[in-house]
Amino acid sequence: MERQLIKYLLASAQPADKVLLKGWIRTKRDSKEFSFLEINDGSCMSNIQVLAERSLSNYEEIEKLKTGSSISVKGRLVESPAQGQRFEIKAEEVEIYGPAPEDYPLQKKRHSMEFLREIAHLRPRTNTFGAVFRVRNKLSFAVHEFFQKNDFLHVHSPIITASDCEGAGEMFQVTTLDLKNIRVSEGRPDFTDDFFGRQANLTVSGQLEAELFATAFDRVYTFGPTFRAENSNTSRHLAEFWMIEPEIAFAGLQENMRLAEDFLKYIFRYCLENCSEDMKFFNDRIQPGIIDNLEAIISSEFEALSYTEAVSILMQSGEKFEYPVKWGADLQSEHERYLTEKKFGKPVIVTDYPKEIKAFYMRLNEDNKTVRAMDVLVPGVGEIIGGSEREYRYEVLVSRMKESGLNPEDYWWYLDTRKYGTVPHAGFGLGFERAVQFITGMQNIRDVIPFPRTPKNAAF
Repeated sequence: MERQLIKYLLASAQPADKVLLKGWIRTKRDSKEFSFLEINDGSCMSNIQVLAERSLSNYEEIEKLKTGSSISVKGRLVESPAQGQRFEIKAEEVEIYGPAPEDYPLQKKRHSMEFLREIAHLRPRTNTFGAVFRVRNKLSFAVHEFFQKNDFLHVHSPIITASDCEGAGEMFQVTTLDLKNIRVSEGRPDFTDDFFGRQANLTVSGQLEAELFATAFDRVYTFGPTFRAENSNTSRHLAEFWMIEPEIAFAGLQENMRLAEDFLKYIFRYCLENCSEDMKFFNDRIQPGIIDNLEAIISSEFEALSYTEAVSILMQSGEKFEYPVKWGADLQSEHERYLTEKKFGKPVIVTDYPKEIKAFYMRLNEDNKTVRAMDVLVPGVGEIIGGSEREYRYEVLVSRMKESGLNPEDYWWYLDTRKYGTVPHAGFGLGFERAVQFITGMQNIRDVIPFPRTPKNAAF
C-alpha cells in the first residue's frame, strides 16, 4: 500500500477506501474505549481525524502519545459523525516513529510571531507557517513558469563577486585570510594570499550578469539569493533574501513596464488559483480583504506617471506627510501609498527619477537630470518592483560610474558589452520575500523566509 497525502485524501477518497497516512499529531483526546488523533502531514491546511480503538495491540503506547508525536496509520475511511469533517480514519494499525514529550513547544494555543521566530526550526508545523511556505513554494514555481512560457533563459548568477552592483558599499566580505593576523599594504589589507587574490563579497544583485547574458540570449532572468549588510531592523528588511531579476535586450522603459505588470498579475493569479485553502486562511486570519486586493490588482490597468508628476500631485494633495515632499527627494512609503490607495486606487508605475537618487546603470534622459527608472507601487505596501532602462552608451556609462565613486577599470567586463554590439536593454528586480509578504498579508518579512538573517541574528 502506498502512502497517501491528506491533501488528496480529502479531495478524492471514498468511504471504505484503504489508506496509509504518515504525519504528526496536532491534537489528541482520549476516552475509555478509544483515542481521537488529529493528524497533519504538511500537504494542506486541513487535519484528518484518526479513530484508534483500545483493541489495537499497542493501544497503551498510543494512549501515551502527546501533541507533536509522529506516527503512521493504516486503516479505512469511514463517514465521520463529527461536524466540519467528511471522513475520519478507523485505524487498523498505528506505528509510532517519534513520541514528543510534554514540553513540546507547539501546544494547542495561539503563539506570538516573536516566539515562533525563536523556534524557527519548529514553526513550519503551525497552520500559519505551513500556509506561508506552501504559498512560497507555489509562488517560486509561478515565477519560473511565467518566464519559461515567455522564452526567457534562466541564468545562475554568481553568489561571490568582486563588484558592487548598487554602489552602496553595504556588502558582506568573503575571505580566507586569518582575521587575527591580516597583513596591511599601503594602509589597506593585503589580499595577495586570499583565496581569490583580491577582495570579494557576497552579491547584492545578479543584475549585471543578467545584462551580460541578455546581450547574447535577448531575454534572461536570474532568481537567486542576495545579501546586503544594511543595519536595518524593520519589518521589511533582511540581510539574506532572494531576488528575481529579468533583463530584455532591444527594449526600453515601456517594454519593461509592460513586462512588470504582466509578471505581477500572472504570479498573483497563480497563487489565488493554486493555493485557495491557504489564501482563505490568510484572508480570514491574517489580513482580511487580501484576496479582494489581489483580484483588484489582477483586473486593473496600472497607472503610469513621471516622478515629476507624482511630486506635483503629492504637493497639491493637502496631506500632512511625515516626510516633506520636494523634487529631488526619494519618495517614501507614505507618499507611494497615497498615490496607490487614495489618488488612483490601483497600482502605479512612477518613472523618470532624478539621477542623484538612482543607480549608475540607469539610462540618462536628454534633460541630463533624470534617468529612465521605474518603480511599481501597489496598494498597502508601496514599492514592490524597481527597474530601469539601462545606460547602454559607453561614454555616458563611464561618466556615471565616476560620478558614483566607482572605478570603471573594475567593471571592464561590464563596459565591454557597451563596446561590442551594445543595444538598448531594460530590466527590473523583485524581492521574492516582499512578494510573498504582500500575497499572504504577513506583517513581518522575517515570517515569510524559513530562517531569517537580520542584524545580530544568524540562528539556525
